[in-house]
Order: sequence, then structure tokens, then C-alpha cells
Amino acid sequence: MGARTVALQALLAGEKQGAWPDGFLKKAIRSAGLDSRDGALCTRLVFGVLQNRRLLDFYLAGLSKTPLEKLELPVLELLRLGAYQILFLDRVPDHAAVNEAVGEARKRARNPRAAGMVNGILRSLSRQKEELVPPEDLGVGYSHPDWLVEAFRARLGEETEALLAANNTQPATCAQVNTCKGDTLSLIDDLRGAGVTAEPHPWLSDCLLLEDTGDLERLDAFQEGRFYIQDAAARLAVWAADPRPGMEVLDACAAPGGKSFTAAIAMGNRGRVVSCDIHPHKIALLQTGAARLGLDCVVPQLQDGKSCKEEWLDSFDLVLADVPCSGLGIIRKKPDIRYKDPKPLARLPEIQGEILANVARYVKPGGVLLYATCTLLREENEGVVEDFLAKRKDFTLEPFSLPGRFAGAEEGMVTCWPHRHGTDGFFMARLRRKGKEKRYD
Repeated sequence: MGARTVALQALLAGEKQGAWPDGFLKKAIRSAGLDSRDGALCTRLVFGVLQNRRLLDFYLAGLSKTPLEKLELPVLELLRLGAYQILFLDRVPDHAAVNEAVGEARKRARNPRAAGMVNGILRSLSRQKEELVPPEDLGVGYSHPDWLVEAFRARLGEETEALLAANNTQPATCAQVNTCKGDTLSLIDDLRGAGVTAEPHPWLSDCLLLEDTGDLERLDAFQEGRFYIQDAAARLAVWAADPRPGMEVLDACAAPGGKSFTAAIAMGNRGRVVSCDIHPHKIALLQTGAARLGLDCVVPQLQDGKSCKEEWLDSFDLVLADVPCSGLGIIRKKPDIRYKDPKPLARLPEIQGEILANVARYVKPGGVLLYATCTLLREENEGVVEDFLAKRKDFTLEPFSLPGRFAGAEEGMVTCWPHRHGTDGFFMARLRRKGKEKRYD
């Protein structure tokens, strides 16, 4: 089974089953036995189609006599795959992209004329590609839904296009060094020896940018627990929280565990990080991750962030609340997020507020509450914090410092923007509960 066939399977699984492309791809690539080169091509095809789907459909609609919405789904996805290769991948010859799509159409389409139609449309696209006129509409040009473009425009104005373009990039994999198991320079040497392109992050210490990784989990350094995958923005949120050795820390919505691990490493594996999630299978992931990294101060526990645990009241020096959100800050890594139905998102601020109000009760007087999301919508970020502060007069925003240039840290709230900072879109707010602060070395 080739890269294009697996890519088609992933796109169909996303449309029919709601499967996350990244999760499905890892399993499908392994199952198909694709080597690193074909695996990378397969991933690029899937992400490229999702990142550019609206634009691809714009051009395809101008060449198809049949409305795209009336085509069989496998045929439509084959046209998108072929069009993406023709328009965006110079290393794939146009004739190869066309032939692969036609061959798959013969096998998958119920309509016997589908293969001929695919052939005609893609060959026409190949002939005309140098004369294609880019659409003026930003939503079409960057394949974002109109409602999301307007939401970003309301916050960014003239910067909107830069954000949309950043969302369609392919960022390097960001890895954090487990300094409890070794130093950064030695890890870089070992990763390069394994054929991985590894460079120090430009402004964040003990952080690496990786490319040409292949299957990361098969690397000796990964299996030895010397690094873990986490975006720089998520690491900054823990930096803002400032965990210290000996602290009692609660990570209220922890899975997959990156912030729990970052806190434990910052604490030198001394103290306790209670790492919670509502799903039992994610607790197992937390346990596996902490064991691989050798972080025995991390204590995974099944717990709903909205349900009060009486014995935890006023018990933690630091509470991390990285709450469930719309995820609209990580579009460049999960491009299908942009196609979410916006209607269910309207309830998120209420849920986020409930979690924040509940876990705030676990903070000791004088302790810190760190609220975070991986979205860029004001109603899920500043709006939730402002509503919380209006109700809890014993909490105040507290300034913090970060490496790099981040506006807002001096006021206690920071938004990381992909186009400004090269990170995921991320929000963090540091809140201090009034009372005598305990000092830690």
C-alpha cells in the first residue's frame, strides 16, 4: 500500500468517522509498513489537503461540470489529493499525481465514469496552473471558515492574513529536554547521530526544534526518557506558573501530561505533582509518560475538574488549569480543527468558568492559580478570567516574566501568536490568592 492510498484512507476516516488525522496516520503508516520517506509524504499529503481544502475546492469547482458536493466522497478526496500535489508539491510530477488518482478512482468509485472525470479535471488543472488567479477572499485563499477569519480579524486587524498564513505552515517538532536525565548538548549530539535534524530553540533554553524525525518513539533517546514533545508555548505556561522544588502542585486537566512533566522537571523531581484527567485511558498515558521520564513525583489521578474533592481544599501551592477549549491556537498542527462547527463552541466559556471556579478552591492562601488554553478566542481567555475575578475578590492577576518578547506578562495575561512568536496559539493568566505566600528555594 503506497503513501497516496494511506493518505486517502486518512482523509476518508476524518470525513466519515471524525478521526483525528494525526492519530489515524501514525497507526496507518505503521500498518502499511511505509518507510520514513513515504511516511513523510503521506503525512504531508493529508495535512496539505486539510490546510488548503477550501482553496483546492475553489479551483476544482471551476473545472468540474458536476458540483463538488454531489461527487462521491472518495472521488472528491482523490481530486483534492491530486490538486494539492499539482499546485503545491514540485517534487511530485503532475502526471504521477494524475495517474495515481485515476487508478484509485477506478478501484473505489461506484460511477464507472468517475476515473475519466478525475483524469480530465486534474489534467486541465495541470495545464492551467500557471494562469490561475488567487482568490481575493482571505477565507478561501487560506482555507479558513469565514466565521473564524472574522473572529481573528476582530482581534488582529491587518495582522489577520499573517496569522492565517502561519496556520498553514508545517512547524518543526518542538521537544523539551528532560534535564533530570541529562543535558541539552549531549542530547543534540545523540539525536544528530540518529539522523535527526536537531537545533536549539532560538529563545527557550533546554528546548529543541526537530526535523527528519521518522518515528520519534523508536529513538533510543526517547525510550530512555531524555526528552518529550511539547510546544514552546505550553512550556511557557509552566514557566509563568513558576513551580519550585518541594511544592504541592495540581495539574487539573493534565493529559497528555506535558505540563505535569515540565513542572516536575522544574521542581527537580522533588515535591508532588498530582496529575488529573477524567478518562481512565489517559491516566494510563500519564503513568507511562512519567515512568519513561523517571518522574516519580508525578502522581496521576482520575478526577473531574468540575467536581469538588473536599480533601483538596486549600491544599496546593500551585494549581494548573489548562482547560478544555476550542483548540483554535493549534490549527497548524491539527488543521482539521478549523472546520469545527462553531455552535457547540459557544458553551465552552461556561464549562471553562466552572472548572476554574472549582479548582481555585484547591489553592492555598498565598498560592498561585495558572489558567491556560490553546485557543485564541477572547471569550475563552480574557473573558473567562475577568468573569472569575469579578466573583473571586481574593484572587488578583500577578505579573510574571518570560523569555522572548511577550506583551501582557507585566499585567498577568499573555497570548502567544503563531505569526508573532513561532509557537502554538496559547493563552495564560497567572492569578495569586491573597494570603501569606510560602517561600521555596
